Amino acid sequence: MGINYFGVYSNYTSGRKEGENMTKMMMKHGDYFMYINGTMVILSFVLSIVLKESRLTEIALLIAGLIGVLPVFYKAISAIKLKIVSIELLVSIAVFGAFYIKNYEEAAIVTFLFLFGSYLEQKTIKKTRNSIKDLVSMMPDVALRKINHDEFEEIDLDEININDILLIKTGMKIPVDGHVISGEGYVSEANITGEPYPRWVEQNEQIYAGTMLDNGTLQMLATKVGEDTVFGKIIELVEDAQDRKSKLERFIDQFSRYYTPLILLLSLIYYLLSRDIETTITILVLGCPGALVIGVPISNVSGIGNGASHGVLLKGSEIIQTFSKTSVIAFDKTGTLTTGRPQVHNVFNYSNEYVEILDYVGSIEQESNHPIAKAILDYIGEFNSLKVSNTSVHKGLGIEANVKKLRILVGNTALMEQENVEWSAEVEKDIKESEAKGFSIACVAVHSKIQMVFIVQDALKKNIADEIKQLKKLGIDRFVILSGDNSDSVQIIANELEIKEAYGGLMPEDKAKFINNLQEKGEVVTFIGDGINDSPSIVSADIGIAVGNGTDVAIETSDIVLLDENISFAYGLSKATRNNMIQNIVISIIVVLFLVINLFVSDWMNMSIGMLLHEGSILLVILNAIRLKKYRL
Repeated sequence: MGINYFGVYSNYTSGRKEGENMTKMMMKHGDYFMYINGTMVILSFVLSIVLKESRLTEIALLIAGLIGVLPVFYKAISAIKLKIVSIELLVSIAVFGAFYIKNYEEAAIVTFLFLFGSYLEQKTIKKTRNSIKDLVSMMPDVALRKINHDEFEEIDLDEININDILLIKTGMKIPVDGHVISGEGYVSEANITGEPYPRWVEQNEQIYAGTMLDNGTLQMLATKVGEDTVFGKIIELVEDAQDRKSKLERFIDQFSRYYTPLILLLSLIYYLLSRDIETTITILVLGCPGALVIGVPISNVSGIGNGASHGVLLKGSEIIQTFSKTSVIAFDKTGTLTTGRPQVHNVFNYSNEYVEILDYVGSIEQESNHPIAKAILDYIGEFNSLKVSNTSVHKGLGIEANVKKLRILVGNTALMEQENVEWSAEVEKDIKESEAKGFSIACVAVHSKIQMVFIVQDALKKNIADEIKQLKKLGIDRFVILSGDNSDSVQIIANELEIKEAYGGLMPEDKAKFINNLQEKGEVVTFIGDGINDSPSIVSADIGIAVGNGTDVAIETSDIVLLDENISFAYGLSKATRNNMIQNIVISIIVVLFLVINLFVSDWMNMSIGMLLHEGSILLVILNAIRLKKYRL
């Protein structure tokens, strides 16, 4: 399957095998026709200027024109077989007309400029699509799989199975998704998140295919392989996205489908009225909508390619168009604005034995997998580990144990009340004020008396506040938090981020309904979430965004996937891409109007100059689109 200048696919029946092979040959070796054509044009000038050989000059130009028109004509025929009147047909008719009036110089130069423009276009498209090639090249060719206690065998990537144990050495690329079972080191994830700094990983940490171990040695358990890895999905999403067309692109396709026959008809009418075949042929050349046809798709491909290299997966040009018009951004809270991992915000101490109590708590909590237990241990840091006995877990409430013959309780206020723990008016005041602000509470009681209270909250993600400030600078002025958490804890996060609208206690269907209400009021809504419960909202919103560490369901149902917290970059890139598309359309229309008008009102416009300016406009929109590859906030 090949694609011509218009993106028209060659799809012939087996009964026309010979014609198909010829067309493929013409399209595959089009560059050689351009080289020969250009060489003959140069030779003709040498013969004319240096040797004064007019007859040989004409022969060289005739050969150049004939060679140059062959690939153009075959592409025109291919398009006609698909019932499409293409730009190649306009050029072919113009060149054959030039032959008819024996203007071989025009025929030779026009075909060279057209072939050279197509050559530049294909080179640029190939370059802009290299984001996929670059992504694929980031994967290793082989991996080291464990075969017994201390031996590993080298295998191909497609031989890796789920639950295989793999060895990753310093400088090696990680071949599949999985988690570390032994070892530690720094992993560079810039390939999939755009984050420049490596991440420290150790036992039980998640690692991803396509990243690299900067130093250290790891053994990992494979949990996702092949296309199911995050990296595999990235490649698939980018490929799909670059092939999808927006309404704007579909409009341009339809426009060119009718525009080209219209130019043919106008040229015919002009010839019937004027009998001026040279001007008629020139109209055909100048009316070619090449820049208009190529301008929008190449902006789309460049924008998507840039996004993919910075951890932003835009699933098509239509997504870019809609996202750039966003008026409201709605966030889920946990896992989206926050880390989903609680942290100790404050500690109230009511005892003279602060260090000893921290030793008691650390010794009890070190065996727990509860998120709040981990937050408390992170806060305590190093402690004197003591012998713990008679441990009893109170489900949903906390934990009870003996340390140094002391009965210790660590848990929420419900546990304290259940076990008839005493607390002073000061303790009650601190707890009520903290709970009113939406904080979680972990009390520590020693011999039925509260001695310490940990104030815990879900911490904001790194840089999320800066992301929202940047979005405001880019023009978004309305933000909403929609969360299933209690309203007080949601309000704390809203206050920290200076978001005025925040709603807690919402079920998944409540979030989706809220989004629908905004849409009914004319708002273009983008929703950002990460969990299965966010999927209805992601689907309901005009644009649904899933963060890359979210669930597969959220990622599959979303329009955009963020592999890092780069929301503002994604929005800015979408706006820049949409603006770039519009710029290319304007450039294309202005150039065509300029050429056609000057054909009738000036004496300097001819077929060769017109084609030179026409191909120059194609190069201009290409260069304009390439600017998107360097877009940064």
